Amino acid sequence: MTTSVSPVATGFLRLPSIQKSQNSSFLFTHQRIPPKKSSLRPISASTSELPENVRTFWKWLGDQGVVSGKTAAEPAVVPEGLGLVARRDIGRNEVVLEIPKRLWISPETAAASKVGALCGGLKPWVSVALFLIREKYDEDSSWRVYLDVLPECTDSTIFWSEEELAELKGTQLLSTTLGVKEYLENEFSKLEQEILLPNKNMFPSGITLEDFIWAFGILRSRAFARLRGQELVLIPLADLINHNPEIKTGDDAYEIKGAGLFSRDLLFSLKSPVYVKAGGQVYIQYDVNKSNQELALDYGFVDSNPNRNSYTLTIGIPESDPFFGDKLDIAETNGMAETGYFDIVEGQSLPAGMLQYIRLVALGGSDAFLLESIFSNTIWGHLELPVSRTNEELICRVVRDACKSALSGFATTIEEDEKYLEEGKLDSRLELALKVRIGEKKVLQQIDKIFKDRELELDVLEYYQERRLKDLGLVGEQGEIIFWE
Repeated sequence: MTTSVSPVATGFLRLPSIQKSQNSSFLFTHQRIPPKKSSLRPISASTSELPENVRTFWKWLGDQGVVSGKTAAEPAVVPEGLGLVARRDIGRNEVVLEIPKRLWISPETAAASKVGALCGGLKPWVSVALFLIREKYDEDSSWRVYLDVLPECTDSTIFWSEEELAELKGTQLLSTTLGVKEYLENEFSKLEQEILLPNKNMFPSGITLEDFIWAFGILRSRAFARLRGQELVLIPLADLINHNPEIKTGDDAYEIKGAGLFSRDLLFSLKSPVYVKAGGQVYIQYDVNKSNQELALDYGFVDSNPNRNSYTLTIGIPESDPFFGDKLDIAETNGMAETGYFDIVEGQSLPAGMLQYIRLVALGGSDAFLLESIFSNTIWGHLELPVSRTNEELICRVVRDACKSALSGFATTIEEDEKYLEEGKLDSRLELALKVRIGEKKVLQQIDKIFKDRELELDVLEYYQERRLKDLGLVGEQGEIIFWE
């Protein structure tokens, strides 16, 4: 192996990786909250089984003209906490409830509120968080009945104690969670200096970092995103809808539509993606593409589907690489960047472009001729196949070493974790931690096996020079050199 490649070999793969979602541009999605039998009733939900705050909330919705005796679902106590239960049989794709825009909470709501004048330069989610916190501490808030239904926390890992987070040792979920909390601390510090301290009179109860994290957690778990013309919206009542992994599609479960032919008002329309019998819980699919790490961070639960288990390999072109500029140009030309993030999913093949990118990053020594401008239009195609034994051996070694290093960061084995799970009677957060640990370790072992198997093939793989000689007709089908008299 050439010495010119060695510095690159030790620096281009970084594990474990903090998830990309740690970025400041968070995508707020939806919530997690529960079956309890419910019979067809008039307008009010069960007066004896529901907590008083939920009964008050339901009555308020009735007073607002949002629910009636014809409303298809109502709040109920369910295994997840609170959920929506069918008051009658509900057909597939039938509308379950509709909430008018005047009851939505969005950046627009915050801008029109008492804190509106302070929200001008804030990120949309921060303005909504500020609005929620101020209304929460205002006993006379017109949103009081809704705020009283919101939980003080969820099982999202951002609410875990240090002792609970210790159960995630070695996982990418832990590094992601700590990264998100650091991000929130920085955002709160900025908010405190620029808004809270200069306007103390607006916040007589004071606002703490814990308040800010609470508001973020509420938005992260309950807000609907990707709605027409809406970046981030809380929809009272609709946000009680829970996730069911058996439902495979999520995009068509809700929409924004006009209130009527002659009305400019908008309605949030929630539909059931499946048939639900009276008394059954109404569910949707939160997001078919989220990994278990993301589900744990956003909602505080994980899915049993192994396709939710993933691990992100972070591969970067080191600035110390003597060919840094050439490699970066090639990466950017082919839709990549200085750093590549590749999500490997349990039971699935490596992501498209990963082998090409990692071969590019590892290029050096006698293979560096491929970086010359004459190959600029063809190199990405060449990288689809092994370049040289040196290059292929290097990427196998680096990836396998990284996997072994990541696996060594766990305090337990998969077998030990599975034994703990089998014993049962676990705290919900410990159970979640065990499932995340098992999932990440399985994917790491899968990655290691892929590159171990590839190492065993190094002697039989066909490399660039052999392919080139064949193209020129200088090598036979059996690999023999062809001579002419």
